[in-house]
Parts: sequence; structure tokens; C-alpha cells
Amino acid sequence: MSKPNPALSPPYAAAGNTAFGVLLAVSAAHLLNDAMQSVVPSMFPLFQQQMRLSYAEIGWVAFTLNITASILQPMIGYFTDRRPVPLLLPLGMLFTMLGMVGLALSPSLGWLLLSASLIGIGSSVLHPESSRVAHLAMSKRKGFAQSVFQVGGNAGQAIAPLMAAFIISPQGQLGFLWFILLAGAGFVLQIGVGRWYGRKTRPHGRAVSRAGNAGEKRFGKGFIMYVLCILILMLFSKFVYLASMTGYYSFYFMDKYHLPFKDAQISIFALQFAGMVGTFIGGPLADRFGRQKMIWFSILGTAPFSLLLPYAGPAGSVIVCVCIGLILMSGFSVIIVYAQELLPGHVGTVAGLFFGLSFGMAGLGSVVMGWLMDTHGVEIMTRVCAFLPLLGLLALLLPKDSVIMGTTKESAGLPAAEAVKG
Repeated sequence: MSKPNPALSPPYAAAGNTAFGVLLAVSAAHLLNDAMQSVVPSMFPLFQQQMRLSYAEIGWVAFTLNITASILQPMIGYFTDRRPVPLLLPLGMLFTMLGMVGLALSPSLGWLLLSASLIGIGSSVLHPESSRVAHLAMSKRKGFAQSVFQVGGNAGQAIAPLMAAFIISPQGQLGFLWFILLAGAGFVLQIGVGRWYGRKTRPHGRAVSRAGNAGEKRFGKGFIMYVLCILILMLFSKFVYLASMTGYYSFYFMDKYHLPFKDAQISIFALQFAGMVGTFIGGPLADRFGRQKMIWFSILGTAPFSLLLPYAGPAGSVIVCVCIGLILMSGFSVIIVYAQELLPGHVGTVAGLFFGLSFGMAGLGSVVMGWLMDTHGVEIMTRVCAFLPLLGLLALLLPKDSVIMGTTKESAGLPAAEAVKG
């Protein structure tokens, strides 16, 4: 038996280290982007007080922020599946920087909406393209790569309430100018990632694309739509509930317990920080117990704690928020990998679609939630939203992992001929 040539080991090791470094870089850029994006809903009470906005108008700010990313992300993912554009990565950070400057200087609702749309455009570029970079960097460990990439975003979401409470709140709107530094750091990171991305795709991009398409499993359209509809309902329950928490729970907390804004942000921070941990462990748990099981547990397992939260009290809310974040956020990266295995060869399209839907649903949920809170009150709508995770029961209808990965022809009660073509 021939032994491996030791002279070949250092280049391979260097290539592996470079790829892992790139994965950490896109995760760090994700952290910076999501910290800037998530600080916007954290500051809704400030905008409401300074500009005398209604809950519905606050909802339109969240809607604009999210719907911009929702519409553009699938389009960008679809386009770059066919023609990667590394320059988009740093360009997205420039749009985010402009949005943060706009938030600092906005005198009215109209300017807030414009600034929110710029941040949404920046986010729409980052998610599908960075998800593809993570896929390229760790092609043999997709679940791990997606978890590392996603945990960066969750970390950014976790620190956003603290930034809102301790950086922006003491200075008012002008505090948003500090985020120019974060956007600048993200711009530098994305330039480096973009260079690696360009080298990785330029020489053999067409060959890789053809190889990916050649190995694609051909599921029937009905089967694909069936699975995607269930996954979209999972996203609906997750992100509308999260929108109600990040955008409006602060109002409920302050009204219910008569405590200041900073105290309310501690509970939101607990939710987001625990979500970061949940995202990181979600991938390995899915590898061990199965992606389908992890998806339904991440949604349905949240329900007991979401139902308890409105009655938990100030101190208890922190503990309950930790449980909610840990369980609920453990499933999103798993959902994306599950869908990418359903539609191999469409990594960017799937990432863009699911990130886009998550933002869109959160935006629409914020608008509807703001209107309902204006008409029915914050307390009653907070209690109603607590039931959303019960939609996780529908995840029991998802096909088993073996069906999606092509190791069996059975599929959740569907005939094999309908599930898989050829």
C-alpha cells in the first residue's frame, strides 16, 4: 500500500486553514451586518417618542427594512448561482453604512423608511452570497459551515439590544453614527472574502456548476412544493414570533412591569444570546438525531416557554427568554441545509429564498402586529403571539432525512413515483 507523500500535506493543510479562515470571516461579517440591522427594531421606542409615531408607523419601518431584503435576496441568489459576483460582498456593506448614517440624521418617518430600505439592500446581498461562500469553504461539512455562518448573525442579533441600550440610547439618534465603524470593518472583511471567492470560482466556475447540476436529484414538482410549503410555515411561525419579540416585547415589558427601557433590553439580549448558542449546537444535534426531528423540535419545543413568558415577571422573563432563544433558533440553519439537499445545485437560490422569506414574514408580521396593537392593545397581542410556535406540529409532516438525501424511495405517505423522477 502506497503511503501519502508528506510533501503534499502542508499545501493541503494550508488550503484547509485558509478555507476555515474564510468561513470565520463571513461569519464575522454576518455578525456585523445583523448587529446593525437588529439594532433598528431595538430602537423603536426612541423613534416613537422623538417622532411621535404610532405602532402602525413603527411597523412600516420594520416592514420596509425586511421587505427590501425579502424581495431582493431570492433574485440575487438565483442570478449568482449562474454567475458569481464577488464585488457584491463589499458593496452590500456600503449600502448598510449609508443606511446607518440615514438613521442618525432622519428627521421624519419618510427618511426612516429610506434609511431602512438601504440597510435591507445591504442585507439582501450578504445572505445569499455569504451562504454560498460558506458552502464553498466547507463543502464536505455543510451543516457545520451553515451553523458557523449563521451563528455570526445570531451573535450580532444578540448584542444589538445592548448596543441600543448603552450606545444609542444615551446619545439619541446620533448614536447610530458609531455604526459607521462596524460597517467599515465589515467592508474590509468582505473585500478579503471577495478576493478568495473570486479565485475559487473564476478558473473552474462553469465546470463546478455543470458538475453540481449533473448530480442533482430530480424530485417531482408536487413533492418539492409539498416540502417547501411546510418549511415556509415553519419560517412563518418562527419569524413572526421573533418579530413580535424584538419589535414589541419592550413595550409590553415597560407597560406591564413599569420598568425602564434598559431593563426590557436585558430580556431581549437573553433571547438573542441564547439563540446564538442554539444556532451553533443545532447543526451537530441535527447530524446526530436527524434534520427533520431537529426542525420540529426547534419550533414546537418553544411553545411551552412562549406561552409562559407573558406571565413570567421581570426576572423570570430573562430565564424564559433564554429557553426560547436556545430552542427556537436551533432550527434555522438546519432548515436551510434540509432545503439545499432537496434542491442541490441551487445553493444561492435556496439561501436567498429562505433568508428573503424570513425577512419578508418578519416585516409583514411587524406591520400587522403594529396595527393590531394600536387597535387591541400591546398586552393582548403579546399573549396571542405566544401561540405561534404551536405551528411546529406541522413539521411532523416533513419527509424523513433519508428521503431528501436520496437513500430511500419512501416519502411521507407519497408514492415513490410521485416523490422522485427517474
